Amino acid sequence: MSLYFGNSIKIANQFKYIKRCYSDQFPKITTHYTIHPREKDPRWKDINMERFADETDILIVGGGPAGMSAAIRAKQLAEKDGKDLRVCLVEKASQIGGHILSGAVIQTNALNELIPDWKEKGAPLKTPVKEDKFALLTAKGRIPIPVLPGTPMYNHGNYIVRLGQVVQWLGEQAEAMGVEIYPGYAASEILYHEDGSVKGIATNDVGIAKDGSPKESFERGMELHAKCTIFAEGCHGHLSKQIINKFDLRKNSEHQTYGIGLKELWEINPEKHSPGRVEHSIGWPLNKNTYGGSFLYHLNEDTPLIAVGFVVGLDYTNPYLSPFKEFQRFKHHPSVKHYFEDGTRVAYGARALVEGGYQSLPKLTFPGGCLVGCSAGMINLPKIKGTHNAMKSGMLAAESIYETIFGEKQKTEGFEPVIYQEKFNNSWIHKELKAVRNIRPSFHNPLGLYGGIAYSGFSIVLGGREPWTMKHGDPDYKRLKPAKECTPIEYPKPDGKISFDLLSSVALTGTNHEGDQPAHLTLKDDTVPVKRNLAVFDGPEQRFCPAGVYEFVPLESGEGQRLQINAQNCIHCKTCDIKDPSQNINWVVPEGGGGPAYNGM
Repeated sequence: MSLYFGNSIKIANQFKYIKRCYSDQFPKITTHYTIHPREKDPRWKDINMERFADETDILIVGGGPAGMSAAIRAKQLAEKDGKDLRVCLVEKASQIGGHILSGAVIQTNALNELIPDWKEKGAPLKTPVKEDKFALLTAKGRIPIPVLPGTPMYNHGNYIVRLGQVVQWLGEQAEAMGVEIYPGYAASEILYHEDGSVKGIATNDVGIAKDGSPKESFERGMELHAKCTIFAEGCHGHLSKQIINKFDLRKNSEHQTYGIGLKELWEINPEKHSPGRVEHSIGWPLNKNTYGGSFLYHLNEDTPLIAVGFVVGLDYTNPYLSPFKEFQRFKHHPSVKHYFEDGTRVAYGARALVEGGYQSLPKLTFPGGCLVGCSAGMINLPKIKGTHNAMKSGMLAAESIYETIFGEKQKTEGFEPVIYQEKFNNSWIHKELKAVRNIRPSFHNPLGLYGGIAYSGFSIVLGGREPWTMKHGDPDYKRLKPAKECTPIEYPKPDGKISFDLLSSVALTGTNHEGDQPAHLTLKDDTVPVKRNLAVFDGPEQRFCPAGVYEFVPLESGEGQRLQINAQNCIHCKTCDIKDPSQNINWVVPEGGGGPAYNGM
């Protein structure tokens, strides 16, 4: 197709549409302004780009456990001292908890500190753990592994929860204390003072057409300025990664490593239901060199409900591996299949999770703000838990910011809560993460899974006091091998009863995006997915994405393929941004309110 020049541009502007196509195989896919600046686009020449601005004392980006705990703790301190403190929180999901997905078994130490009377206030923690099961799976069998008190997998005293419901309840507590919560507002841009410190954020613009042009309904986002901004976006937050790079917060730490967690909720036969039972497994269907495992939790709900899920480390090497299909295959294992045979699947979702632990913790503060929770990477992977650490980090951040705001004059316009780092280093989070620091990297050995299990046992016996700290090695995106060096994986077809196809699964997420908007899965170079990812790695994005966003489709000529991005399917897991071997994908926020609509996942 031809490009539009001269008078053709004027005509196209009248329809607010310019179509550029470099070739059939390499069409223009990315139209987002972060790749194609509006300043160079004549369609934006006469558009009013002024933004309304508001000011607050503390601004929190992200309404998960860390962000909500920070908000509540800040208001508790202000209430205790009789001080006026404005706290605002923005959340990209249309409802608080709508984008939350986790196993989840949580320990309540942080919640006990934050809201000691949480039981009286009706916190949705209904299922205390009564039974722990752990096993190594083979293709046909199951080898039990004892779960002893004091080991990471011991869960007595913890609760099985639907984390989205817990976060929703935390939001209710925060609002009751006067925290201003704005769901459906996606933070899209970091704002800076002239001295380089963080000033706040801008929410995303709305009313932009898929081709990147302004629609009649275009509205500029608003600016929120704060004395201090807390980034609580969760795993691989798109603003947090910018902050980490800008202030070189990983100068003295390693890169982050990740996994992808997939989860379903099932209503099962009451005779097979045992509320309070926690089951974990490692091994099959993954090979010994692929890190991962399963969880299966029996909830105490009005209906006999279980949460089943599968985690795959994103450091896997075979580009033919599909985490989604591994999960579907797992459910056919003889030791768990009976749960699903007469059950009904009611929900599905997926989310990337941080696995780097202690070695990968960045510096937590910077001029104008700080990082909390999974934005910093505080999951205890051997425990498969991060909620308690996220909540505690939010509380420590709030205490530090409170002291900073009402303390000495700052060197920069944006307040840096430097004492937060010290508080964190002296906290039980730091102690807990340091004790298990070598368990995840120990799986990078010639024996794979078996060597990792052996070392994990050794480390647990030592109490994590070994005098060395292992390194993680290459980042996840560098670990994929070329397709020609790997064996394709033949996955069984889904039976529609226990295992399912991808699109019917995505339909259960409640995902919705405004269709006529630029794809928020942006490509730095539209040609790279075909020229490199498909040519060298056989297009791994079509397999590692758990929502069918990336699709290589045949050209009409029958010669070759092109990439198609189904952005409306995106469930905001961030896996593509992490695992893309070319690091060509940059996930940015879509219009606020878009994405999955999880109901207590």
